[in-house]
Amino acid sequence: MLTVSGRRFRLCDGLTRRSMLKIGGLALGGLSLPDLLRIEAASGRASSHKSVIMVFLSGGPPHQDMVDLKPDAPAEIRGEFQPIATNVPGLEICELLPQLAQRADRLSIVRSLVGSEGRHAAFQCMTGQTFAPQPPGGWPGLGAVVSKLQGPVELGVPPFIGLAPRMRTTTWADPGQPGFCGQAHAAFTPNADQSTLELRDITKEKLGVRQSLLGQLDRLKHDAESSGALEGADAYYQQAFGILTSSRLADALDLDREPASSRERYGRGINQPAGYGDAGPIMNDYFLAARRLVEAGVRVVTLAYGRWDWHGQPHGTNFENARDHLPTFDQGLSALLDDLRERGLDRDVSVIVWGEFGRTPRINKNGGRDHWPRVGFAMLSGGGMRTGQVIGSTNRFAEHPKDRPVHFQDVFATLYHNLGIEIDRVTINDLTGRPQYLIDHSRFQPLPELV
Repeated sequence: MLTVSGRRFRLCDGLTRRSMLKIGGLALGGLSLPDLLRIEAASGRASSHKSVIMVFLSGGPPHQDMVDLKPDAPAEIRGEFQPIATNVPGLEICELLPQLAQRADRLSIVRSLVGSEGRHAAFQCMTGQTFAPQPPGGWPGLGAVVSKLQGPVELGVPPFIGLAPRMRTTTWADPGQPGFCGQAHAAFTPNADQSTLELRDITKEKLGVRQSLLGQLDRLKHDAESSGALEGADAYYQQAFGILTSSRLADALDLDREPASSRERYGRGINQPAGYGDAGPIMNDYFLAARRLVEAGVRVVTLAYGRWDWHGQPHGTNFENARDHLPTFDQGLSALLDDLRERGLDRDVSVIVWGEFGRTPRINKNGGRDHWPRVGFAMLSGGGMRTGQVIGSTNRFAEHPKDRPVHFQDVFATLYHNLGIEIDRVTINDLTGRPQYLIDHSRFQPLPELV
């Protein structure tokens, strides 16, 4: 049984969140499973299984302290870290990311990400769209779109899972935001509220000394069948019960099935320093769970990693926080890239890492960097994309793009392409019945450097 202990943490807007994993009842987006299954049965399912793992660096990661260092800039801009060489000639990144440096040939680093509204929100990273105006029902997130268009790979495994705390929709936008796709396509969020992974009332205590989770589920199903509780039930309710008692999703989230060496490779430490009064840990188990989920058949996994809102004292300087975050982030993401490649998943699974904006070039009086929507960064890997390159650049102080600006929607166009979704053709009706393209395809297309 997977347990991720976590305390609450908040960003500079004062909003408190949890960083925990839990499976409770499998109701998705407020609809019952029978309702969801009816919708899925009516819409059909695609046979392909391309996937996306989206890593959201909540709060705004500092581009100039991670992938776009400016060692020749004045001290109040360049900061405390030095660039190091990677295994791609001429490409340098932060000294606190040595493992990623040795895997740079599997990364494409966008140094010129533009289009941020400056919102402290997952909204643009999850939808690719600006917050306003929105069509009736609101813009759906990537996972909701994929759920609606492609459905589950197989019954019992939701197509869209969000390993991130629920976020306030007006500003922080739930990673499972379904928009006009409808609540049936919201993310299944196993860690929305509690700290322990559990299925119904099966707890760690009831499992005793590491009894088989599958055995417990089998007994639960057997008891219901023998009692006649399912007799005469609607076929969809029987399917819904089958999901509740299926081992496939539970197995994917049961990280104790992983060899100890595998979990150690991902790292068991924390990456969340004290800050904003009540910060808590976020475990690299998130990365491992994401790999297990796409392997089990999930099409889109989103996860929030860390709290990157580093304005400075009294919550620690930008550089103190970076020294806490970056080494464990480096280890966890590197392990994910290795794991996907070793399992032959790297060509089918696209990985995207980004945040809602960058940070100010100039270090403030409290030793922090503030919000900077003019430019940010993204890292992409896998999915059959061409890697081992940098796309775009910034000026000498990392203030704005110098060349090749890349918009959020350019990245979304690339992800949809990798998933086999044609952005020039596919539409989804909003709540008034008006067809909506997934992005503004007249302006934005898959990045030719990557596909």
